[in-house]
Amino acid sequence: MSAPSTARPSEPAVASGGSAAPAFDVAAFRAGFPSLTSGIAHFDGPGGTQTPSAVGRAIAETLTGPLSNRGTRVASERNASAAVEAFRSAYADLLGAAPETVVFGRSATQLTYDFSRHLSGDAISRWQPGDEVVVSRLDHDANVRPWVQAASRRGATVRWIDLDPATGELDLDSLAAALSPRTRLVAVTAASNLIGTRPPIAAIAEQVHAVGALLHVDAVHFAAHGLVDREALGADLLVCSPYKFFGPHCAVLVGDPGLLDRIRPDKLVPSTDRIPERFEFGTMPYEILAGATAAVDLIAGLAGDPAPTDRRAALVAAHAAIGAHETRLRTRIEDGLAALADETGAGITLHARAADRTPTQLVTVAGRSMAEAADFLATRDVLAPAGTFYAVEPARVLDLPDPAPMRIGVAAYTDDADVDRLLDGLRDWLTGS
Repeated sequence: MSAPSTARPSEPAVASGGSAAPAFDVAAFRAGFPSLTSGIAHFDGPGGTQTPSAVGRAIAETLTGPLSNRGTRVASERNASAAVEAFRSAYADLLGAAPETVVFGRSATQLTYDFSRHLSGDAISRWQPGDEVVVSRLDHDANVRPWVQAASRRGATVRWIDLDPATGELDLDSLAAALSPRTRLVAVTAASNLIGTRPPIAAIAEQVHAVGALLHVDAVHFAAHGLVDREALGADLLVCSPYKFFGPHCAVLVGDPGLLDRIRPDKLVPSTDRIPERFEFGTMPYEILAGATAAVDLIAGLAGDPAPTDRRAALVAAHAAIGAHETRLRTRIEDGLAALADETGAGITLHARAADRTPTQLVTVAGRSMAEAADFLATRDVLAPAGTFYAVEPARVLDLPDPAPMRIGVAAYTDDADVDRLLDGLRDWLTGS
């Protein structure tokens, strides 16, 4: 069996303290998720986590309480204004950004398409024939296709950062070869949604900025497993999706304030030209903002006792606790799969091999269909989907023996009983029990 290292990976551009991670009470955390009482063992977190009561309550209370358009005169107006302000403050703390640079969006795909059009067609930064854009073979298609299509519209050249299929790592020599004085933008993921690889974003940013280009970072998968610091990463633009870490279905973009100030999107005459509002069209969904804020506060609440009074510091401590828990379970799963390979003689391959990676594993079994395995597990109420999950480029480069490999994702609410059920189910599938 081909197996990755089980060493504890470090987190790039994550604030850290000198103390040990606080203890993580997974049973207490799970109690806040009504859906987990259904009996389903969820390993589908990379596609979106379950939603806790605190988030649902924040949405319902905001939506059913006094609510109007923003203002200051009456409670309903103040509630709307407070929801927006709280959202920007929460995601500034989560992502290491300034509140005035926090942009709300319907999805990371939508925000990336929006900013691909803004950057390629803006009068200040309009791309031209001869300009170059760099994308990676590791990324979800939402951080590839918008830039490739924008480059095509403007006559710009697309260059690629290669993926080493043997290690699951980006080939940084190919990045250096792809960069030139004509490079306008580089788009890269902070963590692969398919195999969990976490590239050295800060080091990549140094190379990108050395040629005067911008760096757009897809942190959708990473933000579920590590605390982002946009400035430390060197990201000019960065996106994430709260529904990957217990929030509602929406997305957030943060950016360099100077860059955001220079971008002038088309807008309605009466709408404000302030950032970030100039990028947010129409009335904001205040209830969704409240739910997204509640997700950040839920994570901060895992900081231990006594919890730091500063939310950013609490988030640092919470992610240390979550990370230790998730990595332990990832190791259990990988060791368990190795044991299953020895026990059954099955040709189990683990395709997540990077030294620095999230608790997301991609699995194939020689001569067997992982889609059938996923269907079998579902009869046991174990949800571990099979597919390539919009990761078009890495799936192609990895030359997977199965067109629909199984992705096993650990989330903070995953517990040892879930892992037992997963491994027992796979054993029964492999042996025909």
